[in-house]
Amino acid sequence: MESKESNQVISCTNEYDRLERVLVCPPAFMKIEEPINETQKHFLDENINQEKAMEQHRNFIQALHSNGADVVQLPPINHFPEQVFTRDIGFTIDDTVFISTMGTKMRNGEEVVLQDWLEEMGIKHEKIETFAIEGGDVIVDGSIVWVGVSSRTTEEAIAELQSNLPEHKVIPVPFDSQFLHLDCLFNIISSDEALIYSKAFSKETVERFAEHYTLIEVNDGEQFTMGPNVLSLGDRTMLSLPVNKEINKELKLMGYKVIELDISEIIKSGGSFRCCSLPIKRG
Repeated sequence: MESKESNQVISCTNEYDRLERVLVCPPAFMKIEEPINETQKHFLDENINQEKAMEQHRNFIQALHSNGADVVQLPPINHFPEQVFTRDIGFTIDDTVFISTMGTKMRNGEEVVLQDWLEEMGIKHEKIETFAIEGGDVIVDGSIVWVGVSSRTTEEAIAELQSNLPEHKVIPVPFDSQFLHLDCLFNIISSDEALIYSKAFSKETVERFAEHYTLIEVNDGEQFTMGPNVLSLGDRTMLSLPVNKEINKELKLMGYKVIELDISEIIKSGGSFRCCSLPIKRG
Protein backbone atom coordinates (compact mmCIF):
# COMPACT_ATOMS: atom_id res chain seq x y z
CA MET A 1 0.00 0.00 0.00
CA GLU A 2 1.34 3.42 -0.91
CA SER A 3 1.93 5.74 2.01
CA LYS A 4 0.26 9.14 1.93
CA GLU A 5 3.50 10.87 2.84
CA SER A 6 5.32 9.50 -0.19
CA ASN A 7 2.64 10.84 -2.51
CA GLN A 8 2.26 14.38 -1.19
CA VAL A 9 5.23 15.87 -3.04
CA ILE A 10 3.97 16.85 -6.48
CA SER A 11 5.14 19.46 -8.94
CA CYS A 12 4.68 20.19 -12.63
CA THR A 13 5.97 23.47 -14.00
CA ASN A 14 6.15 22.49 -17.67
CA GLU A 15 5.52 19.75 -20.23
CA TYR A 16 9.09 18.52 -20.75
CA ASP A 17 11.04 18.04 -17.49
CA ARG A 18 11.73 14.46 -16.39
CA LEU A 19 8.46 12.59 -15.85
CA GLU A 20 8.56 11.14 -12.32
CA ARG A 21 4.95 10.29 -11.46
CA VAL A 22 1.97 9.90 -13.76
CA LEU A 23 -1.64 8.72 -13.61
CA VAL A 24 -3.05 6.41 -16.28
CA CYS A 25 -6.16 4.27 -16.68
CA PRO A 26 -6.35 0.97 -18.61
CA PRO A 27 -8.78 1.01 -21.60
CA ALA A 28 -10.70 -1.99 -20.28
CA PHE A 29 -14.09 -0.62 -21.39
CA MET A 30 -12.96 1.56 -24.26
CA LYS A 31 -15.32 1.92 -27.21
CA ILE A 32 -16.65 4.56 -29.57
CA GLU A 33 -20.29 5.20 -28.64
CA GLU A 34 -21.03 8.72 -29.86
CA PRO A 35 -18.36 10.08 -32.25
CA ILE A 36 -16.95 13.26 -30.69
CA ASN A 37 -14.20 14.10 -33.17
CA GLU A 38 -13.14 13.45 -36.77
CA THR A 39 -10.94 10.50 -35.79
CA GLN A 40 -13.77 8.70 -34.00
CA LYS A 41 -16.10 9.30 -36.94
CA HIS A 42 -13.53 7.65 -39.20
CA PHE A 43 -13.26 4.56 -36.98
CA LEU A 44 -16.89 4.30 -35.79
CA ASP A 45 -17.79 1.20 -37.82
CA GLU A 46 -14.50 -0.57 -37.12
CA ASN A 47 -14.58 0.54 -33.46
CA ILE A 48 -12.08 -0.56 -30.76
CA ASN A 49 -10.53 -3.98 -30.24
CA GLN A 50 -10.38 -3.82 -26.43
CA GLU A 51 -7.96 -6.73 -26.08
CA LYS A 52 -5.51 -5.09 -28.48
CA ALA A 53 -5.98 -1.69 -26.80
CA MET A 54 -5.21 -3.26 -23.40
CA GLU A 55 -2.05 -4.91 -24.74
CA GLN A 56 -0.86 -1.63 -26.25
CA HIS A 57 -1.61 0.20 -23.00
CA ARG A 58 0.46 -2.35 -21.04
CA ASN A 59 3.35 -1.65 -23.43
CA PHE A 60 2.83 2.07 -22.80
CA ILE A 61 3.06 1.54 -19.03
CA GLN A 62 6.19 -0.57 -19.48
CA ALA A 63 7.81 2.21 -21.52
CA LEU A 64 6.98 4.72 -18.80
CA HIS A 65 8.48 2.43 -16.14
CA SER A 66 11.57 1.81 -18.25
CA ASN A 67 12.19 5.53 -18.43
CA GLY A 68 11.94 6.07 -14.70
CA ALA A 69 8.33 7.05 -14.17
CA ASP A 70 6.24 5.86 -11.23
CA VAL A 71 2.92 4.88 -12.82
CA VAL A 72 -0.35 4.97 -10.87
CA GLN A 73 -3.31 3.20 -12.47
CA LEU A 74 -6.76 4.59 -11.73
CA PRO A 75 -9.53 1.96 -11.74
CA PRO A 76 -11.45 1.60 -15.02
CA ILE A 77 -15.24 1.74 -14.70
CA ASN A 78 -17.50 0.07 -17.25
CA HIS A 79 -19.70 3.10 -18.03
CA PHE A 80 -16.74 5.36 -18.89
CA PRO A 81 -15.59 4.43 -22.44
CA GLU A 82 -13.13 7.37 -22.67
CA GLN A 83 -11.44 6.85 -19.28
CA VAL A 84 -8.09 5.94 -20.85
CA PHE A 85 -7.61 9.67 -21.55
CA THR A 86 -6.63 10.66 -18.01
CA ARG A 87 -5.15 13.96 -19.21
CA ASP A 88 -8.63 15.45 -19.50
CA ILE A 89 -9.84 14.88 -15.93
CA GLY A 90 -7.26 17.17 -14.38
CA PHE A 91 -3.95 18.97 -14.77
CA THR A 92 -1.06 19.74 -12.45
CA ILE A 93 0.32 23.26 -12.17
CA ASP A 94 3.16 23.73 -9.70
CA ASP A 95 2.08 21.97 -6.47
CA THR A 96 -1.65 21.69 -7.16
CA VAL A 97 -3.73 19.23 -9.16
CA PHE A 98 -6.69 21.06 -10.67
CA ILE A 99 -9.75 18.85 -11.16
CA SER A 100 -11.58 19.46 -14.41
CA THR A 101 -15.23 20.15 -14.99
CA MET A 102 -15.92 17.84 -17.92
CA GLY A 103 -17.30 19.36 -21.10
CA THR A 104 -19.55 16.46 -22.10
CA LYS A 105 -22.13 14.41 -20.24
CA MET A 106 -20.52 11.16 -21.45
CA ARG A 107 -17.42 11.87 -19.34
CA ASN A 108 -19.12 13.31 -16.26
CA GLY A 109 -17.97 11.34 -13.23
CA GLU A 110 -14.51 10.39 -14.46
CA GLU A 111 -13.08 13.33 -12.54
CA VAL A 112 -14.61 11.98 -9.31
CA VAL A 113 -12.32 8.92 -9.55
CA LEU A 114 -9.36 11.33 -9.64
CA GLN A 115 -10.70 13.42 -6.77
CA ASP A 116 -11.21 10.33 -4.60
CA TRP A 117 -7.62 9.23 -5.21
CA LEU A 118 -6.20 12.69 -4.49
CA GLU A 119 -8.12 12.88 -1.22
CA GLU A 120 -7.02 9.37 -0.20
CA MET A 121 -3.38 10.27 -0.88
CA GLY A 122 -3.59 13.68 0.78
CA ILE A 123 -2.54 15.55 -2.37
CA LYS A 124 -3.31 19.24 -2.73
CA HIS A 125 -6.06 19.82 -5.24
CA GLU A 126 -8.64 22.36 -6.38
CA LYS A 127 -11.83 21.86 -8.37
CA ILE A 128 -12.64 24.19 -11.25
CA GLU A 129 -16.35 24.83 -10.71
CA THR A 130 -17.18 26.79 -13.85
CA PHE A 131 -18.40 24.80 -16.88
CA ALA A 132 -16.15 23.59 -18.48
CA ILE A 133 -12.43 22.88 -18.70
CA GLU A 134 -10.53 19.72 -19.69
CA GLY A 135 -6.82 19.03 -19.27
CA GLY A 136 -6.25 18.31 -22.95
CA ASP A 137 -6.68 22.04 -23.50
CA VAL A 138 -4.17 23.04 -20.78
CA ILE A 139 -0.47 23.32 -21.63
CA VAL A 140 1.91 24.63 -18.97
CA ASP A 141 5.26 26.33 -19.48
CA GLY A 142 6.56 27.98 -16.33
CA SER A 143 4.63 31.14 -15.56
CA ILE A 144 2.63 30.84 -18.79
CA VAL A 145 -0.40 28.56 -19.12
CA TRP A 146 -1.83 28.19 -22.63
CA VAL A 147 -5.48 27.07 -22.57
CA GLY A 148 -7.46 26.11 -25.65
CA VAL A 149 -10.91 27.60 -26.14
CA SER A 150 -12.78 24.58 -27.45
CA SER A 151 -16.02 22.64 -27.35
CA ARG A 152 -14.75 21.30 -23.99
CA THR A 153 -13.21 24.42 -22.45
CA THR A 154 -14.94 27.81 -22.05
CA GLU A 155 -13.49 31.27 -21.60
CA GLU A 156 -15.41 31.53 -18.32
CA ALA A 157 -13.63 28.47 -16.90
CA ILE A 158 -10.30 29.84 -18.15
CA ALA A 159 -11.04 33.07 -16.24
CA GLU A 160 -11.64 31.02 -13.07
CA LEU A 161 -8.31 29.26 -13.57
CA GLN A 162 -6.57 32.64 -13.96
CA SER A 163 -8.12 33.83 -10.69
CA ASN A 164 -6.66 30.74 -8.99
CA LEU A 165 -3.22 31.40 -10.49
CA PRO A 166 -2.42 35.08 -9.81
CA GLU A 167 1.31 34.52 -10.36
CA HIS A 168 0.75 32.98 -13.80
CA LYS A 169 -0.32 34.39 -17.13
CA VAL A 170 -3.18 32.25 -18.43
CA ILE A 171 -3.59 32.77 -22.17
CA PRO A 172 -6.79 31.65 -23.98
CA VAL A 173 -6.05 30.03 -27.34
CA PRO A 174 -8.96 29.79 -29.82
CA PHE A 175 -8.67 27.16 -32.56
CA ASP A 176 -10.69 25.50 -35.30
CA SER A 177 -13.76 23.94 -33.67
CA GLN A 178 -13.53 20.70 -35.69
CA PHE A 179 -10.65 19.66 -33.40
CA LEU A 180 -11.25 18.46 -29.85
CA HIS A 181 -8.36 19.66 -27.67
CA LEU A 182 -5.40 22.01 -27.95
CA ASP A 183 -2.88 19.20 -27.37
CA CYS A 184 -3.96 17.56 -30.64
CA LEU A 185 -2.63 20.66 -32.41
CA PHE A 186 0.08 22.23 -30.24
CA ASN A 187 2.53 20.76 -27.75
CA ILE A 188 5.57 22.28 -26.05
CA ILE A 189 8.56 19.89 -26.09
CA SER A 190 11.34 22.08 -24.67
CA SER A 191 11.83 25.57 -23.25
CA ASP A 192 12.08 26.95 -26.79
CA GLU A 193 10.50 24.40 -29.18
CA ALA A 194 6.93 23.31 -29.86
CA LEU A 195 5.03 21.11 -32.28
CA ILE A 196 2.17 22.76 -34.12
CA TYR A 197 -0.50 22.17 -36.73
CA SER A 198 -0.70 25.79 -37.86
CA LYS A 199 -3.80 25.41 -40.05
CA ALA A 200 -5.99 25.10 -36.93
CA PHE A 201 -5.05 28.57 -35.66
CA SER A 202 -5.35 32.17 -36.77
CA LYS A 203 -2.29 33.94 -38.15
CA GLU A 204 -2.19 36.06 -34.98
CA THR A 205 -2.16 33.00 -32.71
CA VAL A 206 0.65 31.34 -34.67
CA GLU A 207 2.65 34.58 -34.47
CA ARG A 208 2.11 34.69 -30.72
CA PHE A 209 3.37 31.13 -30.33
CA ALA A 210 6.35 32.02 -32.53
CA GLU A 211 7.33 34.77 -30.08
CA HIS A 212 8.00 32.06 -27.50
CA TYR A 213 9.05 28.95 -29.46
CA THR A 214 10.63 27.63 -32.60
CA LEU A 215 7.60 26.00 -34.21
CA ILE A 216 7.91 22.53 -35.75
CA GLU A 217 5.14 22.04 -38.28
CA VAL A 218 3.07 18.83 -38.37
CA ASN A 219 1.48 17.95 -41.73
CA ASP A 220 -2.20 17.12 -42.36
CA GLY A 221 -1.81 13.34 -42.34
CA GLU A 222 0.27 13.26 -39.17
CA GLN A 223 -2.10 15.62 -37.37
CA PHE A 224 -4.85 13.07 -38.06
CA THR A 225 -2.66 10.39 -36.47
CA MET A 226 -2.02 12.62 -33.43
CA GLY A 227 1.48 13.78 -34.41
CA PRO A 228 1.56 16.71 -31.96
CA ASN A 229 0.35 14.52 -29.07
CA VAL A 230 3.74 13.16 -28.04
CA LEU A 231 4.65 12.67 -24.37
CA SER A 232 7.93 14.13 -23.17
CA LEU A 233 9.73 11.92 -20.64
CA GLY A 234 12.57 14.37 -19.90
CA ASP A 235 16.15 14.67 -21.16
CA ARG A 236 14.87 15.40 -24.72
CA THR A 237 13.25 11.96 -24.85
CA MET A 238 9.67 11.38 -25.94
CA LEU A 239 7.10 8.76 -26.87
CA SER A 240 5.70 9.04 -30.40
CA LEU A 241 3.72 6.86 -32.79
CA PRO A 242 5.72 4.92 -35.44
CA VAL A 243 3.22 6.00 -38.12
CA ASN A 244 4.25 9.66 -37.76
CA LYS A 245 7.44 9.19 -39.76
CA GLU A 246 8.03 12.78 -40.88
CA ILE A 247 7.76 14.39 -37.46
CA ASN A 248 9.80 11.59 -35.84
CA LYS A 249 12.55 12.04 -38.42
CA GLU A 250 12.64 15.79 -37.86
CA LEU A 251 12.73 15.43 -34.08
CA LYS A 252 15.61 12.96 -34.29
CA LEU A 253 17.55 15.36 -36.53
CA MET A 254 17.01 18.02 -33.87
CA GLY A 255 18.65 15.81 -31.24
CA TYR A 256 15.61 14.29 -29.58
CA LYS A 257 15.46 10.63 -28.61
CA VAL A 258 12.18 9.39 -30.07
CA ILE A 259 10.82 6.15 -28.63
CA GLU A 260 8.37 4.81 -31.22
CA LEU A 261 5.54 2.85 -29.63
CA ASP A 262 2.41 1.56 -31.32
CA ILE A 263 -0.86 2.53 -29.62
CA SER A 264 -2.79 2.66 -32.89
CA GLU A 265 -5.87 1.01 -31.38
CA ILE A 266 -6.14 3.69 -28.70
CA ILE A 267 -5.72 6.62 -31.09
CA LYS A 268 -8.88 5.52 -32.90
CA SER A 269 -10.69 7.51 -30.21
CA GLY A 270 -8.71 10.63 -31.07
CA GLY A 271 -6.00 10.74 -28.40
CA SER A 272 -2.40 9.60 -28.11
CA PHE A 273 0.38 9.53 -25.50
CA ARG A 274 -0.20 12.91 -23.92
CA CYS A 275 -3.94 12.29 -23.73
CA CYS A 276 -3.34 8.96 -21.97
CA SER A 277 -1.22 10.44 -19.17
CA LEU A 278 -1.78 12.84 -16.29
CA PRO A 279 1.60 13.89 -14.88
CA ILE A 280 1.60 14.87 -11.23
CA LYS A 281 5.36 15.15 -10.78
CA ARG A 282 8.05 16.32 -13.14
CA GLY A 283 11.52 17.24 -11.99
